[in-house]
Amino acid sequence: MPGGRLTQQERQQIALGVADGLAYAEIARRLHRPTSTVTREVMRNGGPTAYRADLAHRATERRAHRRRQAAPRGTQASPQPHGRDPEAVRAYEELFTAVMTASGMPRMMARVLSCITLTDTGSMTAAELARHLQVSPASVSKAIAYLDSQGMIRRERDERRRERYTVDDDIWYRSMIASARSTAQLVETAREGISILGPDTPAAIRLENIARFLDFVSESISRAAEQAREILHTKPQPTPNTGTGTGTGTGGDAENP
Repeated sequence: MPGGRLTQQERQQIALGVADGLAYAEIARRLHRPTSTVTREVMRNGGPTAYRADLAHRATERRAHRRRQAAPRGTQASPQPHGRDPEAVRAYEELFTAVMTASGMPRMMARVLSCITLTDTGSMTAAELARHLQVSPASVSKAIAYLDSQGMIRRERDERRRERYTVDDDIWYRSMIASARSTAQLVETAREGISILGPDTPAAIRLENIARFLDFVSESISRAAEQAREILHTKPQPTPNTGTGTGTGTGGDAENP
């Protein structure tokens, strides 16, 4: 099985596979590579609609050059607990970041969220984030402000009064609710335009169709998020003891005084 970095020829094969609509697993099988390698390659280089082999190859060379330049500052993969492979963890962090970026999240915000999410504590300080990501504190601050506004992190103070940024099990619930509220605001704005444009005009009819669609989506997201949170956060109740013995059921020994 091939190892190491993807070659330019392999990237061309990936581009052809993506253009043909092949699944990442199928492309990976043909290259004898892990599916995660192909997924990460596509997602971090424009996604399935914008992936170009030559651009991806040049971008990878630039990233490798930057890492070599930064190596004296200690950017090697940090030791990992639980016997994890540091390189595999770093590669997965890049994949997780790339997928969130492809879904529409700004890259720096995705890097910060991925970094915090993949720690066992689920919590980091600004200094820890800046050191791990090799970025400026200002970049971290901007990313934190965005994630906070989306309900995707929680701010806390530790015993040393340092502000820590925490990702918990409610992260996607809060994000979905924030998204639903933003969509509801768009619905309200669209319907305000109907009276301005005239209820029977083509533009107003278009706005009404938009409002109806987004209203349905917003309500569905909120309802699904509430149901999922309730189900996933409900601990299973212990199974009642239905055996014979001290219970008052009808299965006891009738001759027992």
